[in-house]
Amino acid sequence: MVTDTAVLASIDNAFGMIQRPEHFTNFAHCDECAEHDARLQARDCETLRIEDVNAPGNDPLSFCSPQGIAYFFPALARFALAEPSTDNDWYADQLLFHLYSGFGHNAFFGYCSADQRQAIAQLLAYLISTKADFIDQCGSADEFLRCYELWSGQASFK
Repeated sequence: MVTDTAVLASIDNAFGMIQRPEHFTNFAHCDECAEHDARLQARDCETLRIEDVNAPGNDPLSFCSPQGIAYFFPALARFALAEPSTDNDWYADQLLFHLYSGFGHNAFFGYCSADQRQAIAQLLAYLISTKADFIDQCGSADEFLRCYELWSGQASFK
């Protein structure tokens, strides 16, 4: 039986060697990009907090490079497996946006190796099988299934 620990170990094995980028965003682009870069520069995989990334309207990962997302992915996976709290919505639904946006043209998807894609597919399969109630509450079942198809290599790009 797959467990949170096993899924996180797979993510850590696939993403644990990603080097911290010099910058996470195109910080010179605008004040907002600079602010998001500064927020992410102040964190690492161990100190990133769900509050840093769980605001859909102010999510620094929306501006983050694929390498930056990969660097933080072990923390993001931990957040996705956590249950929502009174202070934070269920993070997996927010993470889904970053995994699913642009579908086959998703820059993070393009950045990831086959092993990394498989680890993400395993995370998605685990979320689908163990967090169905949260997925239903978010109204994201179709998106989770289609995202799983993408990351597992089963998606058609026709």
